[in-house]
Amino acid sequence: MAGIHDIEVVVFDVLGTLIDEESGFRAEVQAMADASAAADAEDLLALWLRRRESEERRVRRGDRAYAGTEVIDAEAARQVAERAGVDDPAAVERLATAGRRLPPYGDSAAGLERIARRYPVLALSNASSTALTWLNAHAGLRWHQTLSGETVSAYKPAPEVYRLAADAAGRPPERMLMVAAHAWDLRGARASGMRTAYVRRPSGDPPAESDVFDGQFGSLDELADALTAA
Repeated sequence: MAGIHDIEVVVFDVLGTLIDEESGFRAEVQAMADASAAADAEDLLALWLRRRESEERRVRRGDRAYAGTEVIDAEAARQVAERAGVDDPAAVERLATAGRRLPPYGDSAAGLERIARRYPVLALSNASSTALTWLNAHAGLRWHQTLSGETVSAYKPAPEVYRLAADAAGRPPERMLMVAAHAWDLRGARASGMRTAYVRRPSGDPPAESDVFDGQFGSLDELADALTAA
């Protein structure tokens, strides 16, 4: 990976990069589908994802005042429950808080631990601060600091979210490496002056041919090998 000899801080996206967000939500939605003979789990999952993505997009466009992921997840849960014909408040609440219990990818905890022995590591996520607190404990992830776009009332790839990481670390963005499985996230980080590393994940957003990132890796282990050897 070119130029990582002067990297001082590593910043990680969380959802979809270290956390298997899609599989986790699929399991939670499946539980609701199991309670409804008329509901199909994949249809409910698609509805859930569409609602979350559309509302976050509305916030980014300025069509909606900022609402954190806890609010948007609760809205999505109510819509999914209505579609499934489920009116049990406990079931709706469980789905609304599913973002606190998502599983990590198999290499996440160990890879993050390796990197954290050498570099300060920061989480930079669109997830709310509350969700991140519970999610990190559930997944066993080690951070030196967790940062949420909630702090600046914005969602990545808004530039103020990446500035939040630079301000927290007290380092210039060109000395910071943003790691994500989403090319759109890395484009935002690159536009803010950060170095960038793509890690391939099943539900990530792969780079386009025109993307120029500082490194592309097939797993977190490969990234950790490159960083610890630098």
